[in-house]
Amino acid sequence: MKGKKVLLTGGTGGLGLGVTPAVLAQGGEVTIPYHSPREVERLKGFLAPTDFSRIRFVAVDLTNESAVQHLTDDMGRVDVLIHLVGGFSMGPTHTYNLEQWHHDFELNLTTTFLVCKHSLRKMLEHGYGRIVTTGSRGAVEPGGQLAAYCAAKAGVVALTKAIADETKGTNITANVVLPSVIDTPANRAAMGAENASQWVKPESVAQVICFLASAAAQDIRGAAVPVYGSV
Repeated sequence: MKGKKVLLTGGTGGLGLGVTPAVLAQGGEVTIPYHSPREVERLKGFLAPTDFSRIRFVAVDLTNESAVQHLTDDMGRVDVLIHLVGGFSMGPTHTYNLEQWHHDFELNLTTTFLVCKHSLRKMLEHGYGRIVTTGSRGAVEPGGQLAAYCAAKAGVVALTKAIADETKGTNITANVVLPSVIDTPANRAAMGAENASQWVKPESVAQVICFLASAAAQDIRGAAVPVYGSV
């Protein structure tokens, strides 16, 4: 990714704490949209000052199409899109709130659609691109009380595969990673740390993402790559 312009969404989140350093190590010119300045400060604590200074941070609402379009246009070129933004929620289907359902799809699927749409537009202009989205094991192995989350993530998989089909014959690829439970502070707080040793480390997911985002992965298209750890 050396010299490539990388749009890295969710780069300040739990998974981003593993992915962002890996992308920087590959030499990418990184733009990270963010929601809260507090998240940026947290990331700063995980990076060397010289690495932190290489990131361009932009406050963006990724559910707002005009904001996403402006973000990608302002980058000039988007060589790589790594989309990590998403959120987990659960509850019995028969009592699940419709407003929460809509929120789950906005956060997990609508953001994916918008950043893919406008990054792809820039990639087609320049004839090169790597798109890596983040699904979930639940997208292909749905679990009870996870209907909204699994359905939204299944949509991410389908969207990514559709883009891969649309871009056949070009130097643009689209692939999706399917992590199981990721060992992040938020997951430890929500689920306890008893089984954390079996969870997937963010750094492990990062290595898979960085390969799919590289020029070397030109022949991998429409793959849904499981990263399950030992769970």
